[in-house]
Amino acid sequence: MSWSSNNDDNSPWGKSSSNNKRKPYNGSGGGNNDDFFDNFQEKLKGFFPKKNKPASLSAIILILLGIWGASGFYRVGTDEQGVVTRFGEYVRTTEPGLHYHLPFPVEKALKPKVTRVNRIEVGFRTSQSQFNQNPQARQVPEEALMLTGDENIVELNFTIFWIINDAKDFLFNVRNPEITIKSIGESVMREKIGQTPIGPILSEGKSIVEEEVKNKVQSVLDYYKSGVLVTQVQLQKADPPELVIDSYRDVQRAKTDEQRLRNEAEAYRNDIIPKARGEAERKIQEAEAYKQEVVAKAQGEAQRFISVYDSYKTSKDVTRERIYLETLEKTLGKIDKIIVDKNAGSGIVPYLPLPELQKKNKINQTITKDE
Repeated sequence: MSWSSNNDDNSPWGKSSSNNKRKPYNGSGGGNNDDFFDNFQEKLKGFFPKKNKPASLSAIILILLGIWGASGFYRVGTDEQGVVTRFGEYVRTTEPGLHYHLPFPVEKALKPKVTRVNRIEVGFRTSQSQFNQNPQARQVPEEALMLTGDENIVELNFTIFWIINDAKDFLFNVRNPEITIKSIGESVMREKIGQTPIGPILSEGKSIVEEEVKNKVQSVLDYYKSGVLVTQVQLQKADPPELVIDSYRDVQRAKTDEQRLRNEAEAYRNDIIPKARGEAERKIQEAEAYKQEVVAKAQGEAQRFISVYDSYKTSKDVTRERIYLETLEKTLGKIDKIIVDKNAGSGIVPYLPLPELQKKNKINQTITKDE
C-alpha cells in the first residue's frame, strides 16, 4: 500500500500540511525524537554567527594558539633551579628569573628547590602531632642497632642533612634520592662503627665519626653523580641497648674509678721520683765536694811536709827551733798562761797575767768602737 500525498491522515508522521508544526520535545517521553534533534541542531547553530563563518573560526584558532604559546613562560624562584626537558630529554638548566620554553607537551620545566636543607633520619623517626608541639621520636631498632669494632652492640640515631647541588644530576641520575641517601648513610655508618671501639663512640670520638661518615657518604654520592651535597651528619644518640644499659654504666663507673686511681698513682710517682732524684744528686755532689776537699788537704799537707823537709835539710837548727816554737804555739795558744820569772831583779814582781791583759785589751777595743 502506497501513501498518497493527499492522504495526510494516514502518514506515519501525521499531517504534512504546511500549517501544521511539529510538536517540541518536552522530555516526558511523549515527543518526537526528530523534533528533539532538530531543536538541538538549531541551538548549536546559535552559538556561531551566521555571517563570516570562516573568519570567526580562524580568529578562534589564533586565540587558542596564542594562549598555548604563552603557556611556555615560566618563572624560576631564587631558591630554585630550572631544568627544561624536551619530550623527557634534558635540554638546559636555567637560573632564577623569567624564562621561556616550548609549550607543553613539547618542553617542560622542572623547578626543584636547591637551597632547602633536607634531612633524613636513620634509626628513629620524628613525628609531631597537632595537639602536641613537642616532636616525638620513635625508635627503629633494625636501623639503630650496630656492632662496634670491639664486638659490642650500640644503639645509634643519626641525621643526614643535604641539599641539591646540581638539579640536572639530581633529577636524572638517581631515581629515588631520599632512599638512596638513607641507604648509603646507613651503610657507611655501619662500616665506620664496625671499625671503631665502643669507647670513643660514646664519648669524645663522636665528632670524628661524624666527619668521616660525612666525607665517605659524599664521595659515594659524587661517584653516582647524584647532584647532592651532604652538609652535615649529626649523631643524635649513641647508647648501649636498653636491656644492658645498667650493667654498662656499672662497667663505666668501674673504669672511671680505675682511671682515677691510676691518675693518683701517676701523680704520686711524679711527685716522689723527682724528689728522690734531687736528693740523690745532692748527696752525690756533697760526696764529690768532700772528696775534692780531702784530696786538696792531703795534697796541701804533703806539699807542706815536703817544703819543711827541704828547709830542714838546708838548716837543721833553725828549722828544728821553728818547728818547736810552732808546736808550742799550737799546744799552748789556747791555754790560760801566767808567766813567773824567777830571775827578775829586785823591785820587779815576777808575775805576768797574760789572760787578764788580753781581756783588758778586748774591752778597750770594744769601748773604742762604740765611741
